Amino acid sequence: MLKKIVIAIDGPAASGKSTTAKLTAEKLNYLHIDTGAMYRALTLKVIENNVNPEDETSVYDTVKNCVIEFDRNKNAMLVFLDGKNVTEAIRNREVTRNVSAVSSYKKVRQLMVNEQRRLSEGGGVVLEGRDIGTVVVPNADLKIFMVASVEERVKRRQKELAEKGTNVDYDKLVKDIIDRDTKDSKRTESPLRKADDAIILDTSNLTINQQVDFIVDKALEIINSK
Repeated sequence: MLKKIVIAIDGPAASGKSTTAKLTAEKLNYLHIDTGAMYRALTLKVIENNVNPEDETSVYDTVKNCVIEFDRNKNAMLVFLDGKNVTEAIRNREVTRNVSAVSSYKKVRQLMVNEQRRLSEGGGVVLEGRDIGTVVVPNADLKIFMVASVEERVKRRQKELAEKGTNVDYDKLVKDIIDRDTKDSKRTESPLRKADDAIILDTSNLTINQQVDFIVDKALEIINSK
């Protein structure tokens, strides 16, 4: 029986993590854990309860008992918050604007990290986020750090939003992504950074299939060497 490993995929916003991680998990028949979706779900809870995202104590009190679950439905991974399907709602712009603040709080991150580690026990998982290889599972069998040019990331985000019927100005998206990068890389708790033993994967000029094949090949090398 082949050993099941833990794969950590990190990178900045719109670098291609979610789609690549999802398809990699499907190819390997692994569980895909979108840690960013977990923080987005908490942020949605904060917004829906009219809590100030900048008020750390109130944010923690609001989210500390939240239950976040994943469910694979055909080819889609659904996200549930306290039993409610929030897969689409967590992608709105208000959540996007505030998720960096909510995810920067130490006690909030510890809640999520504990849950992410629990889900990773026994292997057979692909986790994606910003601190997977450095904080969540520093002993992951395979660590990938995905990067892409700002221009390419903006195009991807614009396409993603357009498919959902939302048109956003290109320059506004550039600002949003640069601001998000700054917040994520400079936050005190678990800043975005590459793990020393992570493999850099520049996706600027790669198709999704090429990205997935690269990671799956690396994973199979490790699995077959066990």
